[in-house]
Amino acid sequence: MTRQTLDTRAVHGGREDLAAMGLHVAPLDFSTSYPAHDSRAEAARLDAFATGEIPDGRPIYGRLGNTTVARFETAIADLEGCAAAVAFSSGMAALSACLLASVAQGRRNVVAVRPLYGTSDHLLSSGLLGTTVTWSSVDELSEAIRPDTGLVIAETPANPTLVEYDIRRLAEAAAGVPLLVDNTFATPILQRPAEHGAGAVLHSATKFLGGHGDVMGGVVTCGEGFARAIRQIRIVTGAIMHPFAGYMLLRGLATLPVRVRRAAATAADLAQRLAAHPAVTRVSYPALEPDRPIGQMQGGGSLVSFEVGGDAHAVIASSKLITPAVSLGGVDTLIQHPASLTHRIVADDERRHSGISDRLLRLSVGLEDPNDLWRDLDRSLSTIY
Repeated sequence: MTRQTLDTRAVHGGREDLAAMGLHVAPLDFSTSYPAHDSRAEAARLDAFATGEIPDGRPIYGRLGNTTVARFETAIADLEGCAAAVAFSSGMAALSACLLASVAQGRRNVVAVRPLYGTSDHLLSSGLLGTTVTWSSVDELSEAIRPDTGLVIAETPANPTLVEYDIRRLAEAAAGVPLLVDNTFATPILQRPAEHGAGAVLHSATKFLGGHGDVMGGVVTCGEGFARAIRQIRIVTGAIMHPFAGYMLLRGLATLPVRVRRAAATAADLAQRLAAHPAVTRVSYPALEPDRPIGQMQGGGSLVSFEVGGDAHAVIASSKLITPAVSLGGVDTLIQHPASLTHRIVADDERRHSGISDRLLRLSVGLEDPNDLWRDLDRSLSTIY
């Protein structure tokens, strides 16, 4: 049988059993505990949960698992081409579990490529979870690997500069150390890191996967071995995704291909217009870059970063249609100043070294009409030119 396309799988993933149940929409399970009269059998199942396995049957307790969240995990794992997915209460909770799983195995060193999302950068730099970090370029990554390195982390396209990294090259340089790729900006619609050698794929599900700015979550897709390790962390830290978030995210996946492609088309148009605007000194957009990783990401995505020749804050303050707010990946277009907000927590020198200047703005393009968005951008830019 021919494998269904990504668009079809996005609609039907995690819902395959509904018709047999006499349902059309996935049920929402709010249970915090699940009745069972066979205590001996439940004891054996609890032992399995404690090792990170998912035994047959319903969860024993809501912190161990949830049937609605499991549907979302099944669907996103399929879209990313991975054997398993583990969902968390936020993207940072998901990243934290990955770091703690490495520490639990006695591997405290992490090799990471900047730029990363600002709070991810801070978590690594601070050592709050007992890890040490070695910051590395792609060219120096293989030399940066140490005997106690348990994880290599990269984000591509990177937040907020949108620089792309060759995932296959990163995986080869990691030399057997698991490579965790943050795929939040591209989503599995445009890029599937596991196909290029990544061992695990991270998403802030709050962004494109939800797609409407009204749900928070994080998810890691990976092989079953790594999934067991981070499930153990999720159980003891209580960082499982809320059932309603799982429900909303499963619903969000159904429209993910349509939303991502439509927003990306508008972003490509706006990037071209911004590049020609006299108030803009530089535009960062993957599709405009001449030397891109071949066969990795389809198109340029729906994030555009650009530097202005004047006061970036004045541009934001002048916006009328575009919402001045952090986050990204929703149906409405957002603009923000990374140096003040998402990457404020990164040290000034490291921020600038990563290409995040005080005149850089990040635009998350939504589903509005491109001409309406451009009129608002052009008018805001005119205040500094």
